[in-house]
Amino acid sequence: MVENDTYCTDILVQVSAVNAALNSFNKVLLANHIRTCVAEDIREGKDETIDELVKVLQKLMK
Repeated sequence: MVENDTYCTDILVQVSAVNAALNSFNKVLLANHIRTCVAEDIREGKDETIDELVKVLQKLMK
């Protein structure tokens, strides 16, 4: 788009759409991770998994 001299606001709209899609993907991926890996680790008594999850959530909420 930039190489084709596309109008800047059109590029911004496309970038915004890509960001929204990535945010949606992150939510699905995180939910799946919690339901599978995190739940299993908690059942197995791996408390460090909670700390890891907290760090991931802090990064995602920036």
